[in-house]
Amino acid sequence: MTSRFPNRCFAFDQFGPLSIRPCHASSWARESRPVRLRATYTRTHGIRYFHGCYSLGDDQLWSVNRHRKGGDHTLSALKSIRAARPDGAPIYVIMDNLSANKTPAIRRWAACHNVELCFTPTSASWANPIEAQFGPLPYPASTTGLPSVLRLAPV
Repeated sequence: MTSRFPNRCFAFDQFGPLSIRPCHASSWARESRPVRLRATYTRTHGIRYFHGCYSLGDDQLWSVNRHRKGGDHTLSALKSIRAARPDGAPIYVIMDNLSANKTPAIRRWAACHNVELCFTPTSASWANPIEAQFGPLPYPASTTGLPSVLRLAPV
């Protein structure tokens, strides 16, 4: 499917939770009691989930940051993918088999709009082409060369 119809193949996945937190760096601390950030620190700005859509044929990534994962957010992402190819021809969306990706509303919508959902097997996230795009996301945009549109911003 990805080699026969690359312009009709898309990948979707959620990445997160992402949190805005202090970065670890070197400091002048006594070796006996270094300053550490506890794992249960208070996240005053909350967390975000990165919902990414990737067009294999165009090599284009777009996304939305959300406060949570859910079927309603997955459905809105699928609608944005369908809008990228509005001609009504079949499109194929590769996604993991998370329960939020397989709700009855999503399956109904996909059947009505000529969208074939291609679920990756359990523990095979490497089979989803969007996973390669998620590598640099946890790092600041200034150090990775990412465009500023991919920086985390409040929703």
